[in-house]
Amino acid sequence: MVSAASAIDVLLVEDDAGDALITVEAFERHKVANRLHRVRDGVEALEFLRHEGVHAEAPRPDLILLDLNLPRMNGHEVLAEIKEDEDLRRIPVVVLTTSGADEDVLRSYQLHANAYVTKPVDFDAFVAAVRQIDDFFITVIARPS
Repeated sequence: MVSAASAIDVLLVEDDAGDALITVEAFERHKVANRLHRVRDGVEALEFLRHEGVHAEAPRPDLILLDLNLPRMNGHEVLAEIKEDEDLRRIPVVVLTTSGADEDVLRSYQLHANAYVTKPVDFDAFVAAVRQIDDFFITVIARPS
């Protein structure tokens, strides 16, 4: 379990309330102490990341979990904006989506996603996937301070 001192901020960009709830439950089931923040579309994600409007006091996330199928601005557009921004491009982005289409995977990596994970349908498999994301991006890799 991550201690409170080493807990990180994770931005979940997910419009589907059910998928967001499952992600929150997966974090809780894995006893992940990270602070999970949720926005519901691509425009709001960029506002959060750029500290605009109601997100003026938002923390800078250490990891972004990004769905592709979003209203107003899709995940590929958000990913492109993040990776083109000098200040934001260093934040790891994990595409966490229902699409397993080769063109979505390829496009995500062309836009410099750090990982691509297809959401498992089974809850236990979804929890395991979230645990693996957490273990790798939070525990295993070195992050700049």
